[in-house]
Amino acid sequence: MKILFSIIVFSSCYWASTFAQAGAKVKWYSIEEAVQLNAKTPKKFLIDIYTDWCGWCKKMDAETFNYPEIAQYINTHYYPVKFNAESSADVNFSGKVYKAEKAVGNRIPPHQFAVALFNGQGIGYPAIAYLTEKLEMIGTIPGYKTPQQIEPLLYYIAENKFKTIPFDQYQPSFVSRLKK
Repeated sequence: MKILFSIIVFSSCYWASTFAQAGAKVKWYSIEEAVQLNAKTPKKFLIDIYTDWCGWCKKMDAETFNYPEIAQYINTHYYPVKFNAESSADVNFSGKVYKAEKAVGNRIPPHQFAVALFNGQGIGYPAIAYLTEKLEMIGTIPGYKTPQQIEPLLYYIAENKFKTIPFDQYQPSFVSRLKK
């Protein structure tokens, strides 16, 4: 009887965790919300820089950020921020107000906050900016990333490996935790 009870309990826990992971989604915040949360519980920031017209941004949302293990890891180790690079709203960050640039004809220039996150690099979407718990820039990585491509980056930054080893040396030793 004890064995049967143990099997039932184990099976219930297994299926509950499986269904919880299958439904895992990234809990996105505005930059202001993330800064407030960070004041109480410091974590690194992952800022998804996108535009409404960007097809690769939508693909990354659907295939990468909705991948259960990726979503769960991001929610646990980062404050995920979704930022539309063509937003018209002001952004108050680290004592500075970033504004939207005025449209020129039908061309919408990138928001000042997006430009700051790219730190003088070329702008391209999608891109992910990573910040420390102290709101210091780690770097911005442009381009679409699959779950398999983003996973080592997430661990590399969350575990502070970027402080001691170049990514190209870290990546070959990384062991994926994604379920195939």
